[in-house]
Amino acid sequence: MDDQNKNLMLAAGLSMLVMLAWFYFFPPAAVPVTEGPATAEQTIAPAQTAETAATAAVEAESVNPEAPRLKIDTPELVGSISLQGGRIDDLSLKLYPETMEPDSPLVRLLSPVGGENAYYALYGWSPAGTLDFDAVPGPNTMWASAGGDTLAPGNPVTLTWDNGKGLLFTRQLAVDDHFLFTVTQRVQNNGNTEVRLAPYGVVVRHGEPKTQKIWVLHEGVVQMSDGRLKETDYSAMPKLAIPEKEGAPADLIDVAADGWIGFTDKYWMTALIPAPGQAFTAVTKYVPAKDLFQTETRLPTVTVAPGASSEVSTMLFAGAKRWETIRAYQNDTGIKGFVDSIDWGWFFFLTKPIFYLLHSLNNLIGNMGLAIIGLTLCLKALLFPLAYKSYVSMARMKELQPEMEALKAKAGDDKAKLQQEIMKLYKEKKVNPAAGCLPILPQIPIFFSLYKVIFVTIELRHAPFFGWIKDLSAPDSSSILNLFGLLPYAAPDHTSMLAIISLGVLPILLGISMWLQQKLNPTPPDPTQAAIFAWMPWIFMFMLGRFASGLVIYWIANNTITFTQQFIIMTSHGHRPDVFGNMIKAFRRKPPEPEVPQKPTRK
Repeated sequence: MDDQNKNLMLAAGLSMLVMLAWFYFFPPAAVPVTEGPATAEQTIAPAQTAETAATAAVEAESVNPEAPRLKIDTPELVGSISLQGGRIDDLSLKLYPETMEPDSPLVRLLSPVGGENAYYALYGWSPAGTLDFDAVPGPNTMWASAGGDTLAPGNPVTLTWDNGKGLLFTRQLAVDDHFLFTVTQRVQNNGNTEVRLAPYGVVVRHGEPKTQKIWVLHEGVVQMSDGRLKETDYSAMPKLAIPEKEGAPADLIDVAADGWIGFTDKYWMTALIPAPGQAFTAVTKYVPAKDLFQTETRLPTVTVAPGASSEVSTMLFAGAKRWETIRAYQNDTGIKGFVDSIDWGWFFFLTKPIFYLLHSLNNLIGNMGLAIIGLTLCLKALLFPLAYKSYVSMARMKELQPEMEALKAKAGDDKAKLQQEIMKLYKEKKVNPAAGCLPILPQIPIFFSLYKVIFVTIELRHAPFFGWIKDLSAPDSSSILNLFGLLPYAAPDHTSMLAIISLGVLPILLGISMWLQQKLNPTPPDPTQAAIFAWMPWIFMFMLGRFASGLVIYWIANNTITFTQQFIIMTSHGHRPDVFGNMIKAFRRKPPEPEVPQKPTRK
């Protein structure tokens, strides 16, 4: 096997390894959500005090589904707030249907206790000193509305509760045009003695939610603590180290100035955000007895003298992890590191700029599919110096073929001498046989990063291209099994075994583009190599058939540009690839072996 073919085999092997790895880790069907009665149990501890933490437990059966509610109505959100506990527990996203069907329901982010997938935010005060839980509002406190029945941008609502013992609690809720709530909690001490208490916020999920169950995507707790990002999967929460009351394990991190904590899904997030500069304790907690997953922000204990009051404002993000929106919250509102709530992965130094360029091209062009093609052009331009060296090296290797054949004939069976003479020839002609692999190596992390961007960013969700491609984050919906829609039956569902061979137009174009790229060079003389290269485009075609359409478009564009670059560069250096001739040879059958005459047998 000569050095050029070794390089080609290495490049093919690296590419195959990449594709096999990503294909193997495709997400399986999600597991069902654990259902059943649950307890909204909270352990609220002041962040800057050594006092014993108190625990308030509220049984699910005590939650009244008929409790009065206030509406939530914004350009992007619709839902309601229960006056029992002042819970933000009913929230849907107006701009995001669950599917692309015309009658698809909206994505529902938050749900009240008693229904499926209960998920909500609670706020309150933890008693300290001589106060008990009856003196502070809890999850079952019935608040009164102080005016207004709809929370909307520019139209906050106010809740009040008098404990009858000298303390008046007020909670004002405001919301912007997107996904950010501002929660202002205030306590007025109308009694005769000072009181001590600590404000808190908590987000609760009843049972483990449905997730993608794929290692490339984090779903669970995400938090930022003074510049340090931490992610905790749902499966890891029962193993948290610090046991609190009733054996509930928890993870507590003291945040000095800036941070946030919440639950993230693939596209959605609910996060508690203290004001910038506010010290607090971030808590990740699991309650095994009730299968509760919780995140909490515990603020420092305050002392309120008679006739005085204390007030604290925090924020709640509940919505889509849209890059432009959360970046604005980071830059304009001061929520440090908020853009890192998007799961950029290990290659964040590549995924972030790749997404930024893709997003900018989409804003310029107005079509995400064309933006992916534009991104491919930009990446190929960036890697052009490596590609140029590679293709020039390949052209020079072609020029050396006659001399290499002469060396093989001269060396005979002496392989050591042949290798020595070939290396001497490379040195004299200033040819680097390893240069052919140079463009392949950067493609591996780039492919990983682009896959990550297409898989996790909501900007690709339901983004159309042209024709039948309505969602670039989903596989090609066309199928060769129904002649791409010409036959009067639907393509096999992705859960069907037939989905493996249900190739769409894009995967077929991918296979053809890889096959044409191979035809820039003659078929290797070695039968094993020839067989591997002959099958590789079609194996990749099936492997990539169920990948996101956006990724397949990138790969087709990449192959097309690579073909063009290689053809032009090799032609400019005196070696014009015989693409058509190589195609004809690929279809030409191998001539039959000549029959060996048999000796006549004696009778």
